[in-house]
Amino acid sequence: MKYCKRCVMPDTKPDLFIDKTGVCNACRSFEKRKKTNWDKRKKELLKVVEKYRSKNSSNWDCIVPVSGGKDSTFQVYKMLQLGLNPLCVTATTCHLTEIGRKNIENLKNLGVDYIEFSPNPVIRRKLNRIGLTQVGDISWPEHVGIFTIPVRAAVQYNIPLIVWGENSQNEYGGPATDSENNVLTRSWLEEFGGLLGLRVSDLVGLEEIEKKHLIPYTYPTDAELKKIGVTGIFLGYYVPWDGYSNVLISQAVGFNSFPKRIEGSFVNYENIDNYQVGIHDYFKFLKFGFGRASDLASLHVRRGRISREDAVSIVREVDGKFPWTYMDKPIEDVLKPLDISVEEFIKICDKFTNRKIFKTDSRGDLIKDKNGNLTKIFPLE
Repeated sequence: MKYCKRCVMPDTKPDLFIDKTGVCNACRSFEKRKKTNWDKRKKELLKVVEKYRSKNSSNWDCIVPVSGGKDSTFQVYKMLQLGLNPLCVTATTCHLTEIGRKNIENLKNLGVDYIEFSPNPVIRRKLNRIGLTQVGDISWPEHVGIFTIPVRAAVQYNIPLIVWGENSQNEYGGPATDSENNVLTRSWLEEFGGLLGLRVSDLVGLEEIEKKHLIPYTYPTDAELKKIGVTGIFLGYYVPWDGYSNVLISQAVGFNSFPKRIEGSFVNYENIDNYQVGIHDYFKFLKFGFGRASDLASLHVRRGRISREDAVSIVREVDGKFPWTYMDKPIEDVLKPLDISVEEFIKICDKFTNRKIFKTDSRGDLIKDKNGNLTKIFPLE
């Protein structure tokens, strides 16, 4: 397990590579921003929105997928700034927080039309449980629905343009061809849209789930997309995307942050709409040896806000702790709707823990401290 010499990301992260000089491709991708002509990119954005703007105001100009978080609030703010009339579409989160609901209401009050799609909660809970036990992702249905439901809305309402936020392959590292891609395609969804090898069709027959139950998680056909001409752009391709800048702008228009630092993180403004995020981030740590704090610290190091030395200290302090609580919600309360006990959850955690990354005893059992925390074989330095 090797770490980038510039940020704190490990080479265990999928699609991240560290070159012979010890620098990861996410840092290399960020370097290119200095050479990017952002004035030119802004003009490109203006051309795109003018092309798709409703000519007679008989329909919405674009769809903006939103959660109510800092980034989607920023996306809506930018579209309104450009004079667009967006239809905002929310694929309801799995376990919405109180502050998440407040931020959705704030986003609506920016002055937009809004649709919130809430999938069958009985089926959703089954999918949460299947996602957790089969691929180690409790939020699997949410991650899929984020990409399918807004696209289905685009087809249904005949709105060709979808304005997404960032291309994660550009911000966090990924194959070069995808890091330069500013248009969402069906193949992009299949590779990066959170499926984790579990196809929607695989779910039919599991826990009495039928095909009709999976409509919200099913991507439109190529024929449907072609008929409407549905396309997507990443706003992060046209503006120098920065989560911290986004939160400052969003706070100026009413976005609420959590009152204190969030468990597993060192900020209070990100991933505050879903109580399941603590479990999701913990499984990333179990599989790959890094968590939310590593992601955030690396972003701030690249932007010169903190030193790598400070990032190392932060990550050692807060990354990868067992998620007994998230935003003060006890883990028992998060697992109860899924009919999973804490004891069962710990067994699932152990099943997905990468033993090449974490220390074990002579019997092969994971070594944990009194709080259930693991010890990495290759600590961050």
